[in-house]
This record gives sequence, structure tokens and C-alpha cells, in this order.
Amino acid sequence: MTKSTTRIRNMVLAAMFAALLAVSGQIAIPVPPVPVTLQTLVVMLAGSVLGARWGGVSVGIFILLGAFGVPVFSGGQGGMAVLVGPTAGYIWSWPVAAFLIGWMTEESAHRLRFWKLMVHHVVWGVFFVYLCGVLWMMLSLGLDMRAALAGGVLPFIPGDMVKAVVASTAALSLNRAWPIIRSRRETVEEGPA
Repeated sequence: MTKSTTRIRNMVLAAMFAALLAVSGQIAIPVPPVPVTLQTLVVMLAGSVLGARWGGVSVGIFILLGAFGVPVFSGGQGGMAVLVGPTAGYIWSWPVAAFLIGWMTEESAHRLRFWKLMVHHVVWGVFFVYLCGVLWMMLSLGLDMRAALAGGVLPFIPGDMVKAVVASTAALSLNRAWPIIRSRRETVEEGPA
């Protein structure tokens, strides 16, 4: 596959993941202040299937669309109000989480295992997202740590652990069947094309 073909494929996949992220936000259980959606599952998959660069780009496209008012956020919302509202910390953490998951997946792509993906997804796709979300909720709503954890983390832990298992299983299968991510070691050895 030529470099330009690979780039086009990656752009198409990033756009598809951005669309998947938008669709997954429309399937929501309204639990205040943070609704339960499948979006964190898609963020995990974006990183572990597309890699650091394109996983982060796909989530960035999603946020850009939402910022311009396209109703891609949970419950069909769009606009800057969502990106500065009580759940903004979670949303802004997603491109970074996808990038870090992708980075770690690329580091271990030559020997990818379920447990490695599970660690990447839990650390970056769950706990990192919780950290950013809770800090923003504390700042924007004036909550103390206990209240922010009670409202923005504890109810979501079981579901997010299930999402991490699903993402790890799916990413491992996809990476074996149709490898998009290449090991950083392979990329360094080949040098620039």
C-alpha cells in the first residue's frame, strides 16, 4: 500500500470513527450530571484500532463538529455550551485518551495481548477520563471531591469496566484480522517513506 493510499484510508477511518462516536452518544441513559453512553467505548476503540495519531484525530473531528453546533454530543446536543458545561472535562479528555491508548497499543503492537489492551483502556480510557471529568466538575459546579466522585465516577465504574473488556476484545480481534496499527519499532526500522 502506497503512502498516499494509506493516508486516505486513515482519513476515511478517522471520519468513520468520528461518526461512530456521534451515533454512540445518541444512545444515552440520562443520569445527572453525566449521562451513560457508549462514547467511551468508541474512544477506547479509536485509539486501540487507529493508533495514536488517527485515533486522536478522529475524536478531535467529533469535538470540532460539536463545537460548530452539529448535534453529536449526548442527547443530540451541540455547540460550545456543552464544551464548557459540567461534562466538558470528560469530552476534552477523549482525544488525549485516544492518543495515549493508541500510543501504548503501538508500543506493544508486535506482541499485542488482551491484558495489555485492558490495561491501556482502563488506565487511559477510564481512569484518565474520570480524572479530567471530576476535576472539571469540581471547578465548574463547585463540588468537593467526594460529591464529584459520587456523581461523576462511582455509578459508572461497572459499565466502564464492561466497556474496557468489550473494547479490548474487539480491538484485539480487529488488529489480528486487519492490522491498521504498526509497531513503533517497525516504523522506526523502516525510516521515513
